[in-house]
Amino acid sequence: MRLRLGSTSYVYPADILTNVRRLAGLVHDVELVLFEIPDMSNLPDPSTVDALGEMGREHSLSYTVHLPLDLRLGGPKEWRAESVRKAQRVIRSVRPLAPWAYIVHLNPEGENWSAWQEASCCSLSELIEEVGDPARLAVENLENCPVERLDPILEQLPVSLCLDIGHLWWAKLDPLPAFQARFERIRVLHLHGVADRDHRSLLYAPMASLQALLIELVSRKYEGVITLEVFSVEDFLASRALMLSLTEAIGHEGFDHSDPGGCSKR
Repeated sequence: MRLRLGSTSYVYPADILTNVRRLAGLVHDVELVLFEIPDMSNLPDPSTVDALGEMGREHSLSYTVHLPLDLRLGGPKEWRAESVRKAQRVIRSVRPLAPWAYIVHLNPEGENWSAWQEASCCSLSELIEEVGDPARLAVENLENCPVERLDPILEQLPVSLCLDIGHLWWAKLDPLPAFQARFERIRVLHLHGVADRDHRSLLYAPMASLQALLIELVSRKYEGVITLEVFSVEDFLASRALMLSLTEAIGHEGFDHSDPGGCSKR
């Protein structure tokens, strides 16, 4: 069993296609970070999606899709409706890639967590209909949305979890308990270091914690994607080199290049 390493689509200061082309062979999954705001959008057009699919098949590369950050799926009804429509447009635009996962932020709304969780479940139910396989919809823990707040949603809906390890480190938490307790629901892991800001190179990660996590991933035969969620060439290359070094140090066989059921299968 080998681990599957991923990156974001914004490592190089260029468009998505250029990033994927340059990252192919270095990673096994690319997280397409997509947005749609007034007068600006990076949603791929059909020709771009075709090119991404071709590169995926050629390099055994899968894709995860990060839905827009400004969604308000747990907010007031009128905001939820527009957020669902926006997420649906993104999902439809990349559906031919058969993404390994769609990552979604559930941004907190007010102080009534129960109402927020209920509203979020309603919105997610609509997105499940769009995605088809609920396991491909992965909710992510945030700095202002601890993973425990997602548990009632995971209990109610068969969606997956994107466990952001960097956000747990940012909160000065040991990620192992959260990982162990929710292992069966974790489809994607986000890794990044923390220092003066978030999403730094893994050189800024707590090394003992990172090593312990890797040992746990190997021992449990984790089959999901591990995304290095950084946004510069320097941070990506340093993080990738560190991951290769640490997995070698614990005697692991390395990283997998096989397709986990993503874009290479139409």
